Amino acid sequence: MGPDPAVAAVRLAVRRVLADLPQGALVLAACSGGADSLALAGALAFEAPRAGRPAGGVTIDHGLQHGSDERADAVVRTMAGLGLDPSGSIAVTVDGTGGPENAARDARYAALDDAAHRWGAVAVLLGHTQDDQAETVLLGLARGSGARSLAGMPSRFTRSGNVLYLRPLLDLDRATTRRACKAMGLDPWDDPHNVDPAYARVRVRHEALPALEKALGPGVAEALARTARMLRDDADALDEAAARAYADLEAPEDGYGAALRLEGLEDLPRAVRTRVLRMAALRAGSPPGTLAAVHVDAVDRLVTAWRGQRHVDLPGGLRALRRSGKLLFGPV
Repeated sequence: MGPDPAVAAVRLAVRRVLADLPQGALVLAACSGGADSLALAGALAFEAPRAGRPAGGVTIDHGLQHGSDERADAVVRTMAGLGLDPSGSIAVTVDGTGGPENAARDARYAALDDAAHRWGAVAVLLGHTQDDQAETVLLGLARGSGARSLAGMPSRFTRSGNVLYLRPLLDLDRATTRRACKAMGLDPWDDPHNVDPAYARVRVRHEALPALEKALGPGVAEALARTARMLRDDADALDEAAARAYADLEAPEDGYGAALRLEGLEDLPRAVRTRVLRMAALRAGSPPGTLAAVHVDAVDRLVTAWRGQRHVDLPGGLRALRRSGKLLFGPV
C-alpha cells in the first residue's frame, strides 16, 4: 500500500526539482514550522536519501513574538528528527524599510542566503503553495503594478552569490500540505500573524478569496495560479527586452544612483519603457515593496509628457528629474 495521496503529491513535487540539481550537493528546506514548509521538509527528508544527496533544514527566528526562540528550537528538533542534517535556526533583526512584511522578508532571505553559503547548499526549497500564489496575484492586481505582479511568484530564482531558490509546491493547494502533515505524523504550528487582519495578505486569504469563491464558484485560487503561469513567459520576455534597453541607454552621472539618456527612451514601447524606468528606480535604491505603478507612471510623464515639471518623488528618499538630456535618479 502506497503513501497517502497528499504525501505522495508533495514527495513527487520535491522529487521533480531534486532531479534537476547536481548530484551530491546539499539541498536545504526553509521551514517555519507551518503546514506548508513542514510538509516540504518531510518530503525532502524522504526523497533526498533516495536521490543520493544530502539534505538539511533551516528556520528563521524573526523575534517578532514572545517565545519565538523556543519555537525555532522546536522546529530545529523536528527537522533533525526527520533526518535533515544539518538543521539549524538563525535569529534576525527585522528593522528594514518598506513596512513590517517587507522588512521581515528581506531579513529572512538575507539569513537564508547566509545559511546556503555557510553550509555549501546548491539550493534552498521554499514551501509556497498554489494558495500563496493566488494571494500574490490578487495583491498585485490591487496595487495595479502590472504583468510582473500578475505573473506571481516564480518557481525558481537566484539571489546574491547565485543562491538558487526553488518552490516545488506551487501546483499544490494548502489543504494538501496540511493533509500531508497529518499523514506523516507532523504537528504544524499555526503562526498567529497568519490570522491577523492588520496584514493585507491575511485579509486576502480570509476575506477576499472566500468572497470570490462564494460569488464565482470554487476554483478561483487555482485559476489565479494558472493565470500567473501563463503571464510569466510574457513578463520574462518584456523584462529581457527592458534589460537590453537599459544597457543601451545607461549614462552614469556622479551623485546619482541611476541615469538614462532621454534620446531613445521615449521611443521605446510603453511596456518596455516603464520597465526600464522601474529598473532605474530600483537600482538607485527605491524599495521594491513600495515602488508602485503610480510612481513609475509619474516618472514616465517626465519622459513623454514633460511640461517643465521639476521632479518626481520616489519611495526611499529618492527623486527622478530631467537634466541635460538625461533622466536622473538620486537622493532628495
